[in-house]
Amino acid sequence: MAGGEAWRPPRPCEDYWGEWKHCRGLRHAFHHYYAHGELPACGRWREDYEACRAWERGRAAAAQEALCKSERARVMEKQRISFRNSAGDSQISAYVI
Repeated sequence: MAGGEAWRPPRPCEDYWGEWKHCRGLRHAFHHYYAHGELPACGRWREDYEACRAWERGRAAAAQEALCKSERARVMEKQRISFRNSAGDSQISAYVI
């Protein structure tokens, strides 16, 4: 990395564990099922937690790559949803005026 800094995971490992626990919770599962018609897929949070711990234990390059790939996918999904929502808002407002 630039400046001689060591790479760090995008989030602390405890964040991945907390997201996994939240995802598997009854309240979240009920809400997700009600809103989307299916149970939430929590496996990615668990995989990210395992990769983060593997990186902390031995600085494994495969774990680093897995975390980077997963975070990129998460950001792309968030941007895709955001773009879709903002595009829908502009189409709706055109009909309201």
